Amino acid sequence: MSKLPFFYLIKKSCLVDVPSPLLIMAHGYGSNENDLFSFSRALPDKLTIVSIRGDINIQNIGYAWYDINIDFNGNKIYDIEKAIESRDKVADCIEKCTEIYNTDKNNVTLLGFSQGSILVNAVALTYPEKVKNVIAFSGVVDPNIISLSSKSLKNLSFYISHGTLDEVLPYKLSKESLKFLEKNNLNFVFEDFPVGHGVSPENFKSMLSWLTKKLV
Repeated sequence: MSKLPFFYLIKKSCLVDVPSPLLIMAHGYGSNENDLFSFSRALPDKLTIVSIRGDINIQNIGYAWYDINIDFNGNKIYDIEKAIESRDKVADCIEKCTEIYNTDKNNVTLLGFSQGSILVNAVALTYPEKVKNVIAFSGVVDPNIISLSSKSLKNLSFYISHGTLDEVLPYKLSKESLKFLEKNNLNFVFEDFPVGHGVSPENFKSMLSWLTKKLV
């Protein structure tokens, strides 16, 4: 579907006469909108769930929110300008969902994995007035794509998790990036699990418990 700035899949809320809480999903680099959408069957029925697809096609393998390349020294370099563009388009998705699908603008959760996690962290910290909860699997907080809002951050809540065996986006980078949240006195929960770059059943169960309490 294309009513939003990105192609997306949607699972509508069971609520009919009242605005529903909204959950927007952002996949990882090289994946697509189907990946995280598989979680929707186990998530609360009152959620309107929208899984969006990055608009960069990676050699027909999958999609991304912004390009990542390797320089001659083996360092990762990425398109900051495109990352910021994607950040702002996700923020626009929130408003359009409110208009089109009657979602509650005061009860918005963003869920991301890997590059999608980096993206949703940036959306929430740049537009805290639009977001209530953030679920960040296997990502980091990247100050380079955040325009830290002058508006209050105190209403934001983060659930952050990472695999201790992650070799794609190393665990230590996630731990280090928590300093940004601590410095800004943000409300967050951090959990680690003995897995690689992925979400274990235990991780999902813990996240679901956290989210269910936040939606009340």
